[in-house]
Amino acid sequence: MQVLNNKMNEITLINPANNLPLQITKDGLQDSAGNFFPYIKGAYRFVADDNYTGNFGYQWNKFATTQIDKTASINLSQVRFFAETNWDKEDLAGKNVLEVGSGAGRFSQIVIDCTKANLYSVDYSNAVEANFKNNGPNNRLHLFQASIYEMPFQKNSFDKVFCFGVLQHTPDVKKSVMKLIEMAKPGAEVVVDFYPINGWWTKIHAKYILRPYTKKMDHKQLFEKIDRNADRLIKGYRFFKKIGLGKLGIRFLPICDIDGTLPKNISKEKLREMVVLDTFDMFSPEYDQPQKISTVVNWFKEFGMTNVWGGTIVKDGFKASVVKGIKM
Repeated sequence: MQVLNNKMNEITLINPANNLPLQITKDGLQDSAGNFFPYIKGAYRFVADDNYTGNFGYQWNKFATTQIDKTASINLSQVRFFAETNWDKEDLAGKNVLEVGSGAGRFSQIVIDCTKANLYSVDYSNAVEANFKNNGPNNRLHLFQASIYEMPFQKNSFDKVFCFGVLQHTPDVKKSVMKLIEMAKPGAEVVVDFYPINGWWTKIHAKYILRPYTKKMDHKQLFEKIDRNADRLIKGYRFFKKIGLGKLGIRFLPICDIDGTLPKNISKEKLREMVVLDTFDMFSPEYDQPQKISTVVNWFKEFGMTNVWGGTIVKDGFKASVVKGIKM
């Protein structure tokens, strides 16, 4: 059982349904009204697995180590984390950091291995199990399967908050931003990234054309379909690039943007694995709602943030739309 309270690391856990404090028991957490939340496979469970993120639970438990720097022999997650946050490793020592939407724990690993921060990591899916396998047990890692809209923490609790690759997959993106900001202390920084709307043409894309059908498919069936066709799709992608029609191929082939999103100089086997993962990630989510950077900037300001910055960060093989600010 993890220890959640010590001198450097005091976050009050609550039942989000009634705001009653939670106490650690032998097998989980319990409030004074008798409501119990079990500790299973490394995480405290506040929700059932059967929710709109079931595809991500399937995805990250199947591809548990694909994006983890220390197991994939890449440094993409580390580069991306520090490029987007610009946080100082030494300054994070002893700080309480909230991560929302951890997946298999690619950024959890960076916080745990590269800093001395205490990480509270939330995911709505059972991908928390993959995260624990990759990064636990560790006294500075605390995992929770919970909704972004009902997190088991008091408001104004965290020194830093980040949420990468998640907002566009939530039902109400504006409300999601509000909930993240609520968790930050006054003076704390919140950093998010998300899929951008680049113009009216953004949704003229194979992903948005096919998703009404693919998101309804059984996850295993969709995965197997993508896996069966991965090699020919990669060849098709390369063919369009070779004849000077790469943009057309990227837009209308049902495959991820290989050259635009995946690491360079990896083996063919690793490339194929990442293509299958990212293509499944394109077509399986229940929600896919890209946002204008200016819209998210305005939400940050509306919810009491100052020094708000929004823009595109490009570095070492990744490109991300990022908004960050300081809570007043």
